[in-house]
Amino acid sequence: MENLFSLAQIVLALSVAYVWIFRYHNVVKEFRQFGLNDLTRNLVGATKIALATLLVAGIWYPSLVQISSVLMGLFMISAQYFHFKIKNPFVKHLPSLILLIISAIIAIGSIKSF
Repeated sequence: MENLFSLAQIVLALSVAYVWIFRYHNVVKEFRQFGLNDLTRNLVGATKIALATLLVAGIWYPSLVQISSVLMGLFMISAQYFHFKIKNPFVKHLPSLILLIISAIIAIGSIKSF
C-alpha cells in the first residue's frame, strides 16, 4: 500500500511540474481567462512546483507529505472555483479535479501513516 501512495505522490508531482514547466503557455492563457495577474500566476506556479518537490521528497521523509498534499489540494479546489467562475466546460475541470482527488488520497494516506 505504501508503494501505491508513493506512486500517487510521483504522479501528482510530475503532473504539476509538466503543466507548469512544459505547458506554461496554457497556464498563461488560463490565468488571463480567470482574470488573475502575472504576479499571482508566478506565485502559484512557484508554490506548486515547491509543493511537488516536497511530495517527491516525502517518499523518503514522510513528515513532508501531509501538509504538501493538503496545500496542493487547496490549489486544485481554487482551480475548480475559477473554472466554474468562467463557466468552462467540464472537460476543462477534469485535470484539476483528478489532481484534487489524488491530493486527497495522499493526504488521507499520510494521516494513517503517522
